[in-house]
Amino acid sequence: MSRVRVVVTGVGCISPLGNNVDTTWQGILAGKSGVGLITHFDPTLFKTRFAAEVKGFDAESHLGRRDARRMDRFTQFAVVAVGEALSDSGLEIDDGNRGRAGVILGTGIGGIGTLLKGAEALAERGPRWVSPFLIPMMLPDTGAGQVAIHFGLRGPNMAVVTACATGANAIGEASEMIRRGAAVTYIPVTLPDMRVDDSELDPYLDLARSGGAPEDSG
Repeated sequence: MSRVRVVVTGVGCISPLGNNVDTTWQGILAGKSGVGLITHFDPTLFKTRFAAEVKGFDAESHLGRRDARRMDRFTQFAVVAVGEALSDSGLEIDDGNRGRAGVILGTGIGGIGTLLKGAEALAERGPRWVSPFLIPMMLPDTGAGQVAIHFGLRGPNMAVVTACATGANAIGEASEMIRRGAAVTYIPVTLPDMRVDDSELDPYLDLARSGGAPEDSG
């Protein structure tokens, strides 16, 4: 029995080197590093003060203000990168293929920024101030669901969370599901980058300032 061949037809990318494939690839060829001092929150109390952050990403310009506000940052990355990948592939999603076009998303943790905001609101202001969007924004498989909604994909849909192996597992599982005939097109998405804002870390920084941090944390 011959093995079904699976090919990659399009790619999209948001990375510390650039917010599209071309910019990222040119940065790689030039030997650039995406690592720099942390800018998304005050790292003063941490021993490590550098990270590979995504820079200059404006979700509202891609998704509109309403949709961007209802997505965690990891989901924003997923939807925008998939848009680039679909454009690159030349694949048109229509009624003839959307039922067999699926999404497998890999993420290390999901909507950590949204979770921290919800925890802060609950602790400081009470349950009535917790956003009703907390759960649907923070779940790891929300990214896959939002990609499917945004592009009209009605095939199998799931998220993979397997720590550092997540990206490889998402791509591998998408390939195997195509071979099994579960879908003819899969969009694997891998999201290793998670970022939180300064305000989301405030309760934990306050704990550190009060002496709750490990010795020599500065």
